[in-house]
Amino acid sequence: MTEDQTHQTSPTAGTDEDRRWAELADLVLIISREIQFRGYTDERAIPLSPSEGMVMRHLQHDHAAPPSRIAAATGLQRTNLSTVLGGLERKGLVERRADPGDGRGVTVHTTEHGRANYALVRREWAAAVSAAADHDTTHLDAALTLLSAMEAGLTSTRPRTRATRPAAQSHP
Repeated sequence: MTEDQTHQTSPTAGTDEDRRWAELADLVLIISREIQFRGYTDERAIPLSPSEGMVMRHLQHDHAAPPSRIAAATGLQRTNLSTVLGGLERKGLVERRADPGDGRGVTVHTTEHGRANYALVRREWAAAVSAAADHDTTHLDAALTLLSAMEAGLTSTRPRTRATRPAAQSHP
């Protein structure tokens, strides 16, 4: 087998640019898993599943959202979202209220406890990643700009339905 054939079948086959993007995606997944794995040092922090975290993250910007809007923004199926919201309610982080514009519907709101928990876990995440980078902020703004653009691009091109299999939750 020639060197070209070997590279074409390797997991990092493609152009140098393709390999670098793949490496970035791989690192993002590893970093995300490491942040989740370490948990929290503050005993007041309430751990969240990835789906619960997505909902809480959305509600930080959309303070009174109907479940349909949360589902669309997070990519969660409505049935799964109902389960997630129930868990967040039991933890005292969100509450459902009758929609003032339509008494038949509901809106989801974060509680004061939910907002405080989200702020607490963000401080813990910040401390963990800052320490991991030895507090070097040299490329922090560039990283934030790139990652924000990637998040916006991925979110805006998310398939409306799960026609394809979702990526595995764990990382090899």
